[in-house]
Amino acid sequence: MTALPNDIYTEPDFDVDTLNNLGPLTGMAGIWEGARGLDVHPILTGPEKQAFVERVELQPIDPQTNGPQLFYGLRYHTHIVKVGEIATFHDQVGYWLWEPATGTVMQTLAIPRGQIAMAIGTATADAKVFELVAVRGSEISGICSNPFLEAAFKTVEFRIKVKINADGTWSYEEDTVLMIPGHEGPFHHTDRNTLKKIGDPTPNPQARESAASR
Repeated sequence: MTALPNDIYTEPDFDVDTLNNLGPLTGMAGIWEGARGLDVHPILTGPEKQAFVERVELQPIDPQTNGPQLFYGLRYHTHIVKVGEIATFHDQVGYWLWEPATGTVMQTLAIPRGQIAMAIGTATADAKVFELVAVRGSEISGICSNPFLEAAFKTVEFRIKVKINADGTWSYEEDTVLMIPGHEGPFHHTDRNTLKKIGDPTPNPQARESAASR
């Protein structure tokens, strides 16, 4: 646990222009599509591979403080469908957060299967590759599932590695480690994709108001 400062109430000064303060998340801001995703998930007979198409929107939020703690971040929505289909294959919402003072990156996520998690990692402000991890049972970077998922597909670890590419795209590789009754050892439910920008981010409310007043 990080040592607490003597003053846990006073908020720091901050820049309202989140887009200029996202550190390693800078290359992720905007609206993105990826048409060559690959998911490997469990079915009764073993692993199954599934190609998917993905749309991700990551929009800047106003700076967030917890007393002296300061985050800049992106609110995101991920929507995934199987190739050639219409119905949703995966839906996910949450936040990507950057804490400049400590070099900490966080991802909070929630999916409409009754599951939430928070993954944490570290990076430099100019990092092009970084990795975040959540572990079942952790009080600071954990995973919480509904009773069925906890019993049938217990998630014991979630790991995501992000790479900001030189061509303006960004890629990720995810590994969700499951314990499944009747399956020998852990099952690695993996996902990966490369995302191409189709739209620019919208400045966060404070930055828009600040620009309009100048």
